[in-house]
This record gives sequence, structure tokens and C-alpha cells, in this order.
Amino acid sequence: MPPTPLAVLDLVPISSGSTATQALLNSVDLARHAERLGYSRYWFAEHHLNPGVAGTSPAVVLALTAAATSTIRLGAGAVQLGHRTALSTVEEFGLLDALHPGRFDLGLGRSGRPAPTSAVPVPVGAGAPHATTPVVDGRTPNGLRIPARFSFEKVLASPRFALQKKLLTLPGAESQPYDEQVDDILALLAGTYATADGVEAHVIPGEGADLQVWVLGSSAGISAQTAGARGLRFAANYHVSPATVLEAAEGYRAAFEPSAELAQPYVSVSADVVVAEDEATARELATGYGLWVHSIRSAAGAIPFPTPDEARAHAWSPEERELVADRVETQFVGSPRQVADQLETLRDATGADELVVTTITHDHADRVRSYELLAEEWKRR
Repeated sequence: MPPTPLAVLDLVPISSGSTATQALLNSVDLARHAERLGYSRYWFAEHHLNPGVAGTSPAVVLALTAAATSTIRLGAGAVQLGHRTALSTVEEFGLLDALHPGRFDLGLGRSGRPAPTSAVPVPVGAGAPHATTPVVDGRTPNGLRIPARFSFEKVLASPRFALQKKLLTLPGAESQPYDEQVDDILALLAGTYATADGVEAHVIPGEGADLQVWVLGSSAGISAQTAGARGLRFAANYHVSPATVLEAAEGYRAAFEPSAELAQPYVSVSADVVVAEDEATARELATGYGLWVHSIRSAAGAIPFPTPDEARAHAWSPEERELVADRVETQFVGSPRQVADQLETLRDATGADELVVTTITHDHADRVRSYELLAEEWKRR
């Protein structure tokens, strides 16, 4: 059995006391290390109005990173389609592919739009052969922690989210339905786009670009259904919504139809990890994670990642701890062996074909070392 590929998801985090410039330099440096260490791909997320995150434009960061690397696949995890058009997306990645052909993954995300009322979650168990028993705030038979479902309603209803939507969207503009937008992207890439009355559109560069198209999702709803029905690769987000990772992966498999690109479903699953030589050191490095997640979940926007001492100075209320409990308890923290064991558990529970790991520490050297230790241990498996 070939080893399960490991990939990297990078938010371009800004550490407390540092700058966006340094965060970008750190991410490019980390991508070079990931290439040397044998990681299969390196993705950048897209986030806006977060003081502690510099990854606002995946395409721009990808261009910088492609120029500094040579072989590792690079991609967006994911482009937020809610505030852009199919054409702008294909044009951006067409430009990237024109200079670095065959190296890019175009990951497509819904970017927080309300789900269509027609999107009915697929029951867990529908996506054989990896069907599992439904788990609510417990563990799967092989020991993967599945916490209670978190509601994102507060975040989506916050003034900051409304401001973000206002600044990202032209006045009066409405987002195109997600599945239609994905279809338009695929048609523009294939060179088959035409209006109902036969007017064609050809995107140069973009048409015929050698891209892998992915859909990212956190549930069995429209994202999983769109990816499956079109035979695309699917990335399920355990690190964002651990409660729904099983239904997301199974919903995608249940909806999957073979395509020219894929004969069988292909699922990657993400996880937050911190690795050090021993568990105590790893837990020290991960001390700031809960406070950082709290800044996101409270709708304030991601803060610069704190030092362990800064994080320990925060006086937690019970309500605050409950707000971040599912993320903190599903972060994989420990020695190389401990974290690799947990990643294998995640892989086996979800049937993942690939795993995507995200590591955030205050010091860049610790983040690089975490990826080094994990890669070395994974190669021994």
C-alpha cells in the first residue's frame, strides 16, 4: 500500500510582534522546506479583515511561492467564490499556469454564503465503502474525536462579516449560485463556454490550463454534492468543522459520478497539528491556539498569533472555553509518533486519500521543525 500523501495548508499567520511582510517571507521559506521534505502540495487559504492573517490573495502569494520553488504542487485552499466571478478566477489561475504549467490546484470554496434550501445533507452511512456509524460528541470506532456540532451563525451574523461582504462585493451585486459558478469555471477552462444563444467565451490564458480543480467543504451539502456530481476532488475540513467531517466525506462519495479527470472519488482531509521532540514541548508551542481560535469564533477576526506567555495571561470564562472546545480538543499535538498515530486515525475514520496539515506556532523555526519532524516520522510508516 503506497503511503498516504501529506500536504500543507498555510494561512500566512502573523505572529504577535511581527509584520505581514515577515509572515509572507516565512510562508515562502516554509514552502521551500515542504518541497525538500516531500510534502505533496502546498495550499494557501484566503481570509480577509483578520489582523493576524496575511493570506488575503492566494493567487498573488502563489505567484511568489512558485518563483521560489520548482516541483511541489501549489494551490488555493480555497478561492472564495462568493465575491468573484468565474471569469476572474479562471483568468487568475490561467496566468499562474502560463508561467508555471502543471503545478497548480484550483480549490473552490463557498465563502460563507447561506446554503441553498434544496441542499439536503446525505445521511452518514450512504457513502460506502467508508460508511461509519453516526457519532455525536464522541469517538468513532477507531478512536477519532467527533465533537458536538458548532454553530457558525454568530460569526456569519457579526458586523465584521457584514463589513467584509460590503467591501468585497460591488454595490447591488449578487453571488452566482455556487454549483452554476463551478460549472462556468469548468466550461471556461475546457473552452466549451457559450451563452444560450451561442455566444462563446475563450479565456487566454486560462483555457486549457493544466489545473487540478478541487472543491472544499465542511458538510454533506452543496459543496460535497457539487464536487461529487462533477467528478472533482474534494477536501473535507476536519480542522474547521470536526463535527461534520464524516458526513462531508460520505456525502461527496455518495454523490460521486466518474469524470474524465477521476474514475473514483478522491478525498483529502485537513487537521491542525503541532509536533515537537516531545509532547510537553509541543503543548507549550500550541498554547496560543485556543486564544487564536477564540478571536475567530467570537467574530473579532484572527489576532496575531500569541506567545505562550501572552496566551496564558488571558483569563478564560467558561463560555469562552466552550466556544473553542471542539477545535482545541481536535488539534493533534505531541511527539512525531503521537501526531502521526492521530493522523492515521483520521485517515482511517474518513477513508482519506490524502491528509492536509496546518501548523501555526509563534516562532517560524518551531513551525518549520514541526513539519520536518512529521515528515520524517511519516516516511517511516
